Amino acid sequence: MLVVLLFGLFLEAYMHDFNLVYISLFFVFSLAFSAGPLGVLNLGQLKATFLPSSRLFAKQEGHISLNIENQAKTSVWAIELYGEETSVNLGEIKAKSKRLVHLDYSPKKRGTFHYDGCYLQSKYPLATARLTLAIEERYEGIVYPEPKGKSLASFLSEEQSYFGEEKEFDGLQSYDGTQKLSSIHWPSLAKGELAVKRFSKEIQNPNLVFDFLKAGGNDEARLSQLCLWVLTCEKQNLAFSIQLPKQRLDSRKEAIDDILKKLAKY
Repeated sequence: MLVVLLFGLFLEAYMHDFNLVYISLFFVFSLAFSAGPLGVLNLGQLKATFLPSSRLFAKQEGHISLNIENQAKTSVWAIELYGEETSVNLGEIKAKSKRLVHLDYSPKKRGTFHYDGCYLQSKYPLATARLTLAIEERYEGIVYPEPKGKSLASFLSEEQSYFGEEKEFDGLQSYDGTQKLSSIHWPSLAKGELAVKRFSKEIQNPNLVFDFLKAGGNDEARLSQLCLWVLTCEKQNLAFSIQLPKQRLDSRKEAIDDILKKLAKY
């Protein structure tokens, strides 16, 4: 709109030489170029710092967290945060306040990573100038293996030693090929539905042992499978150990995040 207005005023001044047109033209010019210093004042007092993010898993959507602080005594307007894959419109940030922001991030592979190149942008007040403020800080994090594979219940059902005894009948479930034939619910089979009986288990030995070499066909599949079992054990508060080729990981001696980090860096 400003470009069209400037072009129209310039033609009007060129053809008719009116003083009022010249005054309007200079006024619009000054209004357009005022976006520079106003934009600097609007953006210059912002400070962004990375915060520890939640767990990130390969090929799954997560987020990177930042704290945006307005150190000025006045509100800032029309602020946008740009990351590697996405952007977030922050709008107004009040004076002497902070804003927690999450940037979506989907890592492609496991291991350590660096997240940088972020910047704040503002086109305040008239979008005639685009000002950016680079975030110099770089976030360093770790991506855990993709939790993928057979469930812990399926793994236990395949083991000769089931880590527990059947306690109470707990309904029916679909037959997936891993359950014992003795568990088949024959009345359901007569109706044309292949189902097996499910029993709640009284855990006798909660210390599960996972063998790395038996967890999958290749290293990536094994790490994904182990990651899934680790998360399941954490959720169910079960102790476990993982036998790697050159070391043994034990949940009773190490934190879950430490175990996941070793799997991520394997």
